[in-house]
Amino acid sequence: MFKATESSRKIDMDDCKGETPYGKAGLLSKMSFWWLNPLMKKGKKKILEDEDIPSMRKVDGAEPCYLLFMEKLNKQNKHTKPSILRAIFSSYWKEILITGFFALLKTLTISAGPLFLSAFIKVAQGKAAFKHEGFVLAALLFSAKFIESLSQRQWYFRSRTMGVQIRSLLSAAIYRKQLRLSNAAKTMHSAGEIMNYVTVDAYRVGEFSYWLHHTWTTSLQIILALVILVRAVGLATVAALIVIVLTVLCNIPLAKLQHKYQSKLLVAQDKRLKAMSEALVNMKVLKLYGWDKHFKTVIEGLRKVEYKWLSAMQLRRAYNSFLFWASPVMVSAATFGTCYFLKIPLNASNVFTFVTTLRIIQEPVRSIPEIIGVVIHAKVALKRIAKFLAAPELQTGNVRKKRDIDMQPTHTISIKSADLSWEENPSKPTLRSINLEVKLGEKVAICGEVGAGKSTLLAAILGEVPTVEGTTDKNINNYRYANLIG
Repeated sequence: MFKATESSRKIDMDDCKGETPYGKAGLLSKMSFWWLNPLMKKGKKKILEDEDIPSMRKVDGAEPCYLLFMEKLNKQNKHTKPSILRAIFSSYWKEILITGFFALLKTLTISAGPLFLSAFIKVAQGKAAFKHEGFVLAALLFSAKFIESLSQRQWYFRSRTMGVQIRSLLSAAIYRKQLRLSNAAKTMHSAGEIMNYVTVDAYRVGEFSYWLHHTWTTSLQIILALVILVRAVGLATVAALIVIVLTVLCNIPLAKLQHKYQSKLLVAQDKRLKAMSEALVNMKVLKLYGWDKHFKTVIEGLRKVEYKWLSAMQLRRAYNSFLFWASPVMVSAATFGTCYFLKIPLNASNVFTFVTTLRIIQEPVRSIPEIIGVVIHAKVALKRIAKFLAAPELQTGNVRKKRDIDMQPTHTISIKSADLSWEENPSKPTLRSINLEVKLGEKVAICGEVGAGKSTLLAAILGEVPTVEGTTDKNINNYRYANLIG
């Protein structure tokens, strides 16, 4: 394999094995995606296999992304509520600014198209401002389109890369949190829900990085297009502006309903997945007692509830799409009708400029429903992840680890007047007034009937059950589970 640097020279094949050539590529290679050529050439010769695909950069891995995210999250002011969104922005603010710069370049260059067309028409009509103006305009148009294509590719590629990093760090954070969940929190977040946090919610938050700059470039592109329309048709632009504003205003209540239905849909989806997970795990018991038909009826009922919210959300989304796809036609009709009543002269220059500008408006206007949907999905997903990451953890602080370097400890485990409760409710402890001391080298067996609290006592020693009253001390750093062999 080889890569191109600024001088587009080839290097040794061994230099690019392992990590992706993108990690070592120069500026020109990154801007032109020249670093992909070795993979493309290999794909031309044979079908690509797993070993032909280089690994990603180290900075794109889940571990460095997660550590950077946790560092920024822990640095936040302790007097304010920790914000996952603020931690993500502070972790990737440089990349956000770079992609924002490319997004701005793309928006400005694409908006210059109607102006070049108007100038070309004037040159064709013999109204050139200077000699060889046509050649100059052709060169400028080529440069503008080149910059537009280059900036758009960089914007999309860098946004997708950042989205993968965000998805990785959120998945790692959810996994680490799941290991530390308290028993009370585990009852509120089932295995199916946690799987949804990773596969659905983390994906949607990561996908939002691609749409982040669309939220403002759409408005900027519409404003620039309206300025060009003012230059072309004058006061008739007011009619186009009114139609666009009315379209957006009509969409606001639909967007609120869509947000509501999306939240309801995810709750219904979590309930269905929880029921399906429990049924699959306990399938032998269901078959043994003949409960499979009953569980099938329950799951089908949950599926109907999920379908109700899904159909309601998709129906409102269809209204949005119809509204915004019809808006360009309404803008054209309103503008040309206003030109007719105001007796604004229409000629080749302003008509072609208007038509070209209208095509520029169509893309951002039609993408507004999709942008709104992505923002709603990301907002709901981020709220769910934040709620999960803020769930109670195991209170390992109640189990104190004592280790004095100068003094040899007399015991390994010491529990004094401890009240233990699975539900973290002081008024209803599971075990009361527990006293236990295990000295070094002792072998202790905990005996009792079913439900007496043997597992609760062991879980308290491990720190999985909160100690409501009293103290629980440990002088051991390592403990293992030993399987009983009869």
